[in-house]
Amino acid sequence: MKKDFLILLSVILLGSSCQQQVAKSSMKAPTRVKTEVVSSGVVDNGQTYVGIVEEREATAVSFTGMGVVKRVLVREGQAVGKGQLLAEMDDTQARNLLSGAEAQMTQANDALARYKMLHDNGSLPEVQWVEIQSKVAQAKSQLEVAKKNLADCRLVAPVGGIIGKKLIGAGETALPSQAVVSILDISAVKVKVAVPEAEIGGINAHTPTSIAVEAINGSYQGGLIEKGVQADALTHTYDIRINVANSDRKLLPGMVANVRFASDGSQVVGSKMVPVTAVQRKSDGSLFVWTIGKDSTGHRTTVTIGQPQGNYVSVIDGLNTGDRIVTEGYQKLSEGTKVIY
Repeated sequence: MKKDFLILLSVILLGSSCQQQVAKSSMKAPTRVKTEVVSSGVVDNGQTYVGIVEEREATAVSFTGMGVVKRVLVREGQAVGKGQLLAEMDDTQARNLLSGAEAQMTQANDALARYKMLHDNGSLPEVQWVEIQSKVAQAKSQLEVAKKNLADCRLVAPVGGIIGKKLIGAGETALPSQAVVSILDISAVKVKVAVPEAEIGGINAHTPTSIAVEAINGSYQGGLIEKGVQADALTHTYDIRINVANSDRKLLPGMVANVRFASDGSQVVGSKMVPVTAVQRKSDGSLFVWTIGKDSTGHRTTVTIGQPQGNYVSVIDGLNTGDRIVTEGYQKLSEGTKVIY
């Protein structure tokens, strides 16, 4: 009897221990993961190139004469309007020349008035009258030149835009036609791309383009395309320039841009997109992702993938839009593991 009682007690204790282990197992904390909902996107199989942003037009502004620059009134990156004063040259000599020309003009006009009375009375030979008129014309011409020289000591903007570079500072000697500043028109810009000769035929003036500029985290739609007609002798590439609207002036010359040319029929609309890193490979070579069921458990779901686009890849089969997939922490999962996200 005593032996039977001990056996029964052992069975009860063993059952209790198993129940405690089951309870502990069921109380295991869910695995924390990061997830993402499958969304629809557009897969574009067109070509991608790296381009450089250029100004629509650059104007080099210079003095017409030689002299010492007295002051430069603008700085690089400053917006200027047409007719705005940019710089001034020392005008001492120009003012002296103007004073001399004005004196000659006064003298010539005085002589003309005196000789006119003689001419009207018939007391002045016609040859002398013509000579007096010629001197007046010469004095007037010299006066206009002196005024122009004085005005040219002031450098004004011929167009509106942004100051690109300041090439001469105060105290330096400016030579005729030597650029003092450059003015850039960036109300619209151009993105220059070098395209291999084998691919140039697939691009026309109206080929759709999408442009991404990482420096300002901006995306733009390209406009009219200008195709170069002469290839680079070494690289055998053609320069293509894409016009891009830039009303907010955020695109600046020199910025690097990723340019994507869409080819005819290359876009697939409504494709399901998932991060490339979420796709795993089984030992048999098939691909799968971890999906989260309605009961918050993880499941291996076999998928068939299509074309990559950046950090994402399209899924042809195996997922539906709105499915939740695991993007981080899937290394800790097994089939049916409880998760939180």
